[in-house]
Order: sequence, then C-alpha cells, then structure tokens
Amino acid sequence: MSENTLIPTSEKPAAYRVLARRYRPKDFSDLMVGQEPMVRTLTNAFDTGRIAQAYMLTGVRGVGKTTTARILARALNYKTSEIDTPTIDLRIPGEHCQAIMEGRHVDVIEMDAASHTGIDDIREIIEQVRYRPVSARYKVYIIDEVHMLSTQAFNGLLKTLEEPPEHVKFIFATTEIRKVPITVLSRCQRFDLRRIGASDLVGLFTTILGKEGISADPDALAMIARAAEGSARDGLSLLDQAIAHGGGVVEVEAVRSMLGLADRARIVDLFQHIVKGDVAAALEEFNGQYEAGASPSVVLTDLADFTHLVTRLKYVPDAANDQSLSEIERTRGAEFSSSIAVTTLSRIWQMLLKGIPETESSSRPAGAAEMVLIRLAHAAHLPSPEDAARRLLELSGGDLARQPSAPNGSNGSGAQATLASSAMQVRGSDMLPAQRATGNGATMLRAVPNAAPQPEMPVGKTEEKPVEVSSAKAEPKVSVKSAGDIAELCAANRDIRLKTLVRNFVRLVNLEPGRLELNLPDDAPKTLVAELQKKLEDWTGIRWMVILSREPGQPTLVEAEAATKERQFNDARQDPDVVAIIARFPGAKIADVRIKGPEPEEEPQAVAAAESEEGDILPGDDIEH
Repeated sequence: MSENTLIPTSEKPAAYRVLARRYRPKDFSDLMVGQEPMVRTLTNAFDTGRIAQAYMLTGVRGVGKTTTARILARALNYKTSEIDTPTIDLRIPGEHCQAIMEGRHVDVIEMDAASHTGIDDIREIIEQVRYRPVSARYKVYIIDEVHMLSTQAFNGLLKTLEEPPEHVKFIFATTEIRKVPITVLSRCQRFDLRRIGASDLVGLFTTILGKEGISADPDALAMIARAAEGSARDGLSLLDQAIAHGGGVVEVEAVRSMLGLADRARIVDLFQHIVKGDVAAALEEFNGQYEAGASPSVVLTDLADFTHLVTRLKYVPDAANDQSLSEIERTRGAEFSSSIAVTTLSRIWQMLLKGIPETESSSRPAGAAEMVLIRLAHAAHLPSPEDAARRLLELSGGDLARQPSAPNGSNGSGAQATLASSAMQVRGSDMLPAQRATGNGATMLRAVPNAAPQPEMPVGKTEEKPVEVSSAKAEPKVSVKSAGDIAELCAANRDIRLKTLVRNFVRLVNLEPGRLELNLPDDAPKTLVAELQKKLEDWTGIRWMVILSREPGQPTLVEAEAATKERQFNDARQDPDVVAIIARFPGAKIADVRIKGPEPEEEPQAVAAAESEEGDILPGDDIEH
C-alpha cells in the first residue's frame, strides 16, 4: 500500500448557509412580500427622478430593514453596459450589485451604531463625505440601529444630513423610531416596514421548501408563521430548526414539540369546556396538554388567540380565509361566533389578559393556569352586567309576590335578583344615583339608620303604596347652615382634628340639609370628604351627601378670619387716636386688635371645659378667669 492511498481525496464540503441568508431578497420584486407601499413609493420616486438625500427605515426585527437598505444602495448605483442611471429594475445584475449585496463595496459604507455611538465616529463620516466615490455613482452610508447614537453624534450629523454633497446618500435603519430625534427625522424620508402577514409567510415558506425539495405539512407552516410574529428572519430561522428537528421533513407534531405549543384542536376543545362551565373537563383537558409538553402560559396564550379569533369572526366573517388558520379553527370558530355573546367573549379575554402574566410570574405555572381556568369556567354561569341590569329592572317594575323562585339546581340568580328588587322598592329613595344604576343593587345598598323592619305581605295581596324609609327627609338633630356651624359641631363633639381640617381646607360651595358641596385645595387630606360625611351622619342623625365641586366656593374659615383681622388693622391704622399715639411714641406698632363686646351672663361650662382640655385656643383670644 502506497502512502498516497492514506491521503483523502474528497474535497471539504461547503459551509451550510441558513435559509435566512440564502434566500435574502436581492431586488424590489422580492420585497413585494408584505412591503408593497414602500416599493410603490420608491418606484414612483425613481421614475420621476425625485430621489431623496436620506432615508429612514423602521420596523420590528426581521422585516428586512438592512436588506432594503442594500437593495436601495444597489438601485442608486445601478450600472450595466446598457443602463447607467438609478433604477428599481434590477433583474439583470450590474457592475456593483454583487459587492453591494455582500456588504464589501468600497463606496457603500455600512456602520453599526450599536458599536459606533460617539461623536468621533460621526466626525469621521463628516470628513469623508467631501471626497467623491471611487467607482460608484453615489457614496452611500448605511447606519443600522441609528437610535443608539449619542446626542452629540446626532447633533454633529445634522448639518451634513441637511445639506449633503450631491454624491452622498444616507440610509438609516432602526427598531426604535421614537428614540430618534425629530430634527433627524425631519431631514429623512421615512418608510415604516410592516409586519409580514402570516399568510404571506406561509406562502414564502412554501416557495422556499419547494426550491429545497422538502415536504411540509401546511398546518406546521402555519404554526411557524404564527410563532414568527411578522418577522421573515425569525420565521426562516424556525423553519431551519423545524427541518433539522424533523429529519428533513416539516411535520405538525415535530413543530409542536419543538415550539412547546398545544394542539390547536385541543385548544378549541378547552375553549368549549370553558364556555359550558365544565370545570372538571377543562382541567382534565389542560392536564392532558401539560403532560404532552405544552407550556401553561402558552396554553393560555393560545386560548386568548382563539378567543380573539371567535370575536373577530363575529364581525369579519372573511377572516376565516386566513391561510395561517387550521381547518378546525375556521369551522368551529365560526360556530362559536354565532352562538356566544360578545359580552362573554370580552369577559374571557379580559380574564385571560390578567391570568397570563400571573402564570408567567408564578413559581407554580401549572397551578396558576388551573386557577385561571377555574375562574373562567365559573364566570360562564354568571350573567353579563347588561342582562343582570335588565332583569333587575323587569323584576322591580312587577309584582314581587308573583315572581317565581329559582328552580332546584339553578345558580340562584333569579332569587338574588328578586331580593335585590325588593330592597330597591323598600329603600329606593335612600340609594345614591350610582347605586340605582348598578346591576347588582343588593350588594351596593347600605343599611338605613332607624329603619323599621317591614312586615311580610300575604301571598296574593299587593301593597297599595311602597313603604319608603328615607332618612334624608327626617329632621336633623342639630341645625347646620354654614361652615362655622360644622366647625362648632366638631368642637362640641370634641373632634378637634376634624375642626382644624374644616377651618383650614373647606371652601363651602352650597349647603342644604343632607347635602354639602365643597371645594378642597390640592394639599387637603384625601380622606376628608369621607370622614366629614360619616361624622355629619353620626352627629345630625340624617344621611349626608358630601360632594366635591370645581366651583371656587367661599373662603375657608381661617382665610375669612384673616381677612377680617386685616380689615380691623386697616381701620385701626386710620383711627385718629391710634395715629396720635403712634406719632407720640416713635417705634410703637399695632400688635393686635380686639373688639370687646358685652360680656355674656353665663358661659357654657361644657364647651369651655372641652376647649381647655383639647387646647383649642386661637391666637388673640381673651381668656378671662
């Protein structure tokens, strides 16, 4: 055996290129997948010669911003033996096309702003724009993730961006358009690259797999398209992974196992158990999916997606033509949309939106997901707020004695509505407006003070006039006609803290028996309204409504006393005797003004003792012993 037989003769296989790179768009015809508005605008601009000096491309990751920038640079520098002008017809490769698409052309400079964020990098660009391109028509600067440039870098670029040389073009790409200064955006033509629809992605995957000679299940491609969330690059990466996972074949079970998804048919079954209120069947179905490898949060997310689909089909029946939907989603989704009320679907949606983050952040995701499903199934038996309010109004307007009781085995909603109606008839005049409009009125009613129990009505007899117990019409124990009366009432009941708050913050707008409208400054305690309402009810024996008003109202007691004091000082300064005294004694000043009236024959000892005990003595008060 010779030595030559030990030397391998086979060549090293070429490195594998992923599908996202191998099938990257090369011209505007490939970009027509999902980006028709941008292609149409650029086509018209190139045909009319209205080529902008700078472009801003924005969109989510993987929609083709960098690829679009390279195709645009290729169109600007397109040149063949027959065509030497910018054009969007790039079917025939030009002199510079290959180098530009591979990112190695000397006149097309690509810069990643994530690693070149400073003013020094921009200063280098500003210095180089003065020189003409080496071989191409335009010198094109492609700056990716431009939002990561520093403020100084943006400011340094402004002047050059506004008036660049004729041979320079700028193309920016970003995923965070809100972080780009408006001064930069105003100097660019902006193109928002849209998310690629699931049906377009399925078509793209089918075309690529046909070129690769790989068979695939349409439902599997629909799963990958949904998981890509509008990103072609993410979708092709998942497709690459699915091909490897399935051994050269893209199948539903392999994709579901790879993505950790639940079976769409089983999601529909789970939805059916929930709307029926069958908790046991719903938990059993969820456990089956969980044991099959589905993530709890993914199950709830898929359930929310199907809820959205059913709601959408209710108003847009043509949505069933989406290629990313499976056959069972189309047929059973349409059935559910015709039989389930929008209020029920909306309630399921809201509960899922709250339950999904709870499941994701829980230390026991499976248990958290089960609790969400139990709440959903339990809510299926509850009437909607509109139905409850309508039923309540119907019962309140009829004969309560003739209302049928709840049948055995029912959820008892009829009995609850009858009880709520009875409470509304007996105490309807005592409820606030917000309470009367509530569907579940029984839980919103509060006990009425001094309300005597109502005698039971014999069956078959109706009451000629409903008994109305309204504490608002009763005579108050104490007369309250002004803010001063409220402050005195606080002092009489030894609540000095509330008296101080009333004196300092309450601006009276309107005061009637049982109704107080006031204005409070921003620094007033937040609990003052509720506290004042409760105290007034306890002290006066009637129900009070304390309402915040936007009207300015009267000055507070402290402000009124200060204004009165100031008027007294002004009057004292104008008094001839006071003026003569101040003139006679230089340096003298008015320290206080006291108007002494007739002495009372007898002081209320209880009030005097309370004020002395609590220390409620104001500056300037005369204390006589």
